[in-house]
Amino acid sequence: MSASISKLLERARPEILAMQAYSSARMEAGQATIMLNANESPWAPAGSGDSELNRYPDPQPKALRTRLAELYDVAVEQILVGRGSDEAIDLLVRAFCHEGRDTIAISPPTFGMYAVAARTQGAAVIETPLAADFSVDVDAMLARITDSTKLVFVCTPNNPTGALVPLATIERLATALRDRALVVVDEAYLEFADGAMSATSLLGTHANVAVLRTLSKAHALAGARVGTLIAHAEIVALLRRIQAPYPIPALCVDAALAALSPQGVAQAQERIAVLLSERGRLSRSLPAAAGVLAVHPSSANFLCVRFADAQKTYKALLALGIIVRDVGRYPGLAGCLRITIGSPQENTAVLGALGLQEVAA
Repeated sequence: MSASISKLLERARPEILAMQAYSSARMEAGQATIMLNANESPWAPAGSGDSELNRYPDPQPKALRTRLAELYDVAVEQILVGRGSDEAIDLLVRAFCHEGRDTIAISPPTFGMYAVAARTQGAAVIETPLAADFSVDVDAMLARITDSTKLVFVCTPNNPTGALVPLATIERLATALRDRALVVVDEAYLEFADGAMSATSLLGTHANVAVLRTLSKAHALAGARVGTLIAHAEIVALLRRIQAPYPIPALCVDAALAALSPQGVAQAQERIAVLLSERGRLSRSLPAAAGVLAVHPSSANFLCVRFADAQKTYKALLALGIIVRDVGRYPGLAGCLRITIGSPQENTAVLGALGLQEVAA
């Protein structure tokens, strides 16, 4: 174990480091062909054909981890698969933060689950608001971070603003917080960021970087809840100590492998191209709508749009069966609605509802 990761692990809760991880029946099965160790039914459920749904799934499916490692260009031992990014966020907070003592750092407005996971664990949240252009104020964040800060969350592209955080910003944070805190980079929307480089490129030189990825967005598997934490193998091993024994249902694993097949990836890339084109169409068209004050630049599959009367617009869209997200409660986003980029037909319906036609390129 390198000195750097050893020092970082010293920042984790010692009781987690010392505990004996649960050993599931599936982990102990080995090459057995008659499995009588898990109190499972010996028969497949009705209507399932030759499926093995009567058996518990692999806790960390080898085929899926291998495919994800290929997709993200990392080593298999750096991969932890879980129930969306939310589970990884929760595991990180539980592994590193003592109740009533430790803190996490965020830059609002950003994804709300970082704070929810921390407060559920009894950890305080240090907030350093984004700058007016939605960039991360590194100097201000570092000035607020204390020895109690174990995790720093950076969402890029950021939800709900859509702003991309430069890789240099993330590297600066990781360098400043070496051996002190884990910089967790949430890249749920990175596939829509026009070829931006992933923070996984920092893993070789910065043991205190962890990256969150998901199949929910670009790979259309929100209903399957398959997320990935990519980090140093020792961080992955630490989180496996406290992860539920069987986090990913077998049917979800099958869906993920199908989506990550060559054909599935090719289809995802085609659809991403359509969404990027549609994002451009909406970005050009929306400023002409009555009551639109700003369409913020976005590197994600959504636009954050500021309206003179966001509530009126929200209700008018809802009356036509169109639901968007009111993000006005977030700091700095008063009057803003977040509009997901839908299919071309759905986007045309939004423009029509706002009294617009497409604006030519």
